[in-house]
Amino acid sequence: MAYRIAVDIGGTFTDFCVFDDTTKQLTTLKVLSQPTKPGSEILNGLNELSKTFDFRPEDVVWFSHGTTVGVNTVIQRTGAVLSLLVTEGFEDVLELARLKVPDPYNIFSRRPAPLVRRDRVYGIDERTLKDGTILKSINSQSVKNAVLRAKKDGADTIVVALLHSYANPENEQRVRDIIMAEAPDLEITLSSDVWPVIREYERTVTATVAGYIQRRVANYLTAFQTALKTANVPALPLIGKSNGGVMSAELGKRDPISMLLSGTAAGVIGASNVANGVDRSHVLSFDVGGTSADVAIILDGVPAYSSGEMVGEFPIYVPTVSVTSIGEGGGSIAWIDEFGVLKVGPESAGSNPGPACFCLGGTNPTITDAFAVSGFLVSENLGYGSVSLDVNKAQTAISAISKRLGKRNPEVAESIINIAVSGMFLETSKLFSRRGVDPRQFSLVAFGGAGPMLACHLTRELGLAEVIVPLTPGVLSAYGGLIANVKNDFIRTVFVTVDADGLNKIFEVAETLELEALNWLHKEQGFDGETQLSWSADIRYQGQSYEIETNLTRASIFSADSDSILNAFHSEHHKIYGHSDKLAEVQIVNVRLVVTGLVPKPSIPKIKEYKATATPEKHTKVFVDGELQNAAVFNRSKLQPGHQFSGPAVVIQDDTTTVVLPGFNGYIDSSQNIILTPSETKNDN
Repeated sequence: MAYRIAVDIGGTFTDFCVFDDTTKQLTTLKVLSQPTKPGSEILNGLNELSKTFDFRPEDVVWFSHGTTVGVNTVIQRTGAVLSLLVTEGFEDVLELARLKVPDPYNIFSRRPAPLVRRDRVYGIDERTLKDGTILKSINSQSVKNAVLRAKKDGADTIVVALLHSYANPENEQRVRDIIMAEAPDLEITLSSDVWPVIREYERTVTATVAGYIQRRVANYLTAFQTALKTANVPALPLIGKSNGGVMSAELGKRDPISMLLSGTAAGVIGASNVANGVDRSHVLSFDVGGTSADVAIILDGVPAYSSGEMVGEFPIYVPTVSVTSIGEGGGSIAWIDEFGVLKVGPESAGSNPGPACFCLGGTNPTITDAFAVSGFLVSENLGYGSVSLDVNKAQTAISAISKRLGKRNPEVAESIINIAVSGMFLETSKLFSRRGVDPRQFSLVAFGGAGPMLACHLTRELGLAEVIVPLTPGVLSAYGGLIANVKNDFIRTVFVTVDADGLNKIFEVAETLELEALNWLHKEQGFDGETQLSWSADIRYQGQSYEIETNLTRASIFSADSDSILNAFHSEHHKIYGHSDKLAEVQIVNVRLVVTGLVPKPSIPKIKEYKATATPEKHTKVFVDGELQNAAVFNRSKLQPGHQFSGPAVVIQDDTTTVVLPGFNGYIDSSQNIILTPSETKNDN
């Protein structure tokens, strides 16, 4: 026997996906997350797997792991106490940002408070020029003074982001040496280590987020490694990356920003696999866990990738699967502000104490409690039996708000759901607008513990074409980690003109990148399978402020083929902006290389469809659209390919509950996905 296991640890549940390389069978499991005892959920899950079938941890040959610990730390602002060291005179870099307000159409819109308070930003006497020349070496005393003040202010982590360190990191490295000598107990994050690219604010804010999460991520990954060792799992511990790949957990301790969106990125990889399996070219990935809702666009089976993605209120400028995280998940708490207005999130009950209806000690009303009060949660055991449902506790939690609002519990519960959906609608609409695509052409792949509960609501508001609920939606992020490739990004800032002289200058850079990439894959990660190298460059017309990432061939770079590079850039520019200028001078700013170790993928067989009307297990009363309605209840395990049904309905299974609103028709396809289609188009008027 040889098993490949992927685990996704969310705010409420930990999901297991186990693939038997011999029998080709896939087994799934959910256990409660235990954020106060990281690693214990892995031991609990492995123990439960041993009870389920003939499983031995010693037979595990692959163990990858995705987590939301990083993104949840940022969203909930529970990270390190930071100080920031910058070049003297540039202390306002985070406050100024790009002088843009988050919402230009909202007169009350404000930029979020930085993760580092302004009084904890210290200027260092030094200066590096844009070409890497050190004009002024580090003034050691200015660093020592800053460290003394940082310690006095209670900082446990120092972020260093000096001007032009992307061109020469020597001064930042010297600052690190001084800090280590003066205060060895402090964690240190250098912007030149995190992502050494041009633009001061972008590099600084990314380094700040990395420093903010580093301690929690490192402690968490250590617990993860210890748990596998305790369980006698011989496989190398792997951690999911924001770019949709995986890397060793040990590397994740030093490079936490690369795995910030590991859980969410793995979910998009899983959703892409689902989209390919049902031949859908336009898909919205919709992953809702206990703390957040994460949405991403997938075109032609390929997720969108970008840098500058928002995590909570902050952009991170490293290559990531393009995921928008919204602070509204199944455990998000409903509350009333000082003006008497009902709000939902971003604070979450998580798994401890969890939603009130889970009987784990939670007393605050959450989105999950709202669905329980509305009648949609009908299964007594949720999450593979890891929690028991008590609707009365949900009623009690919501009644505190109902009394203040003078409303009945079901009305307040539906209001909580609608408010949550409105927040998701707002952020998702922005995503469609940025991509310039029509939501009516998109299918929504719903997964995560709460995704199928909210999928029809969001689909109805956005006017999407359909909802696709995979066979095991609650563990799709874990499945994404199972099929993810070993992957890493490498970048160098070069600033060369696209001509013979300029391209000759990047030959040495390209050679160095390729050597680093192959060493990383084969030596650091120990991967010996099929390898893929993907080259690109950030290119712009001379004088433009921002670049376009343009895919290139290795041959065009190593042979200095300027015509090929120029044609690729002109074509990409025209595709995005509708025009190009073949007479203008073109400049390469950054050279990029992505190295990928291709991992074998499990195949899921299709089953022939036989058209029939599905028979419900029972019926239940649900409060939806302002009234009490009769809803059919189906057991997912008894629904077969070809079965059809209509909403309102509830589909129960071990890892989630699917809510089917009135006006939606459902059927089971040959891959055993639930396909939910609106029977009528939402009226835009």
